[in-house]
Amino acid sequence: MENKEYKLGSKVIMKKPHPCGTNEWEITRLGADIKIKCLACNRTVMLPRIEFNRKLKKVLD
Repeated sequence: MENKEYKLGSKVIMKKPHPCGTNEWEITRLGADIKIKCLACNRTVMLPRIEFNRKLKKVLD
C-alpha cells in the first residue's frame, strides 16, 4: 500500500481530476476536515478526513 502520511503544505495527487484538468493539490488545513487547494486554478475544497483518505492516490512530498 502507498505511503499516505501527509502534513500541512504537502502536495498530493487525488484519484479523480479537478474539472480544470489537474489532479494535483496542496493541503492548506488539517483537522477533522481537510482543506485542499488546486494547484492549477487555486480553488479550495473541504473534505472530511475519511473521504480525503479514500480519494487520496499519492503524496508527492
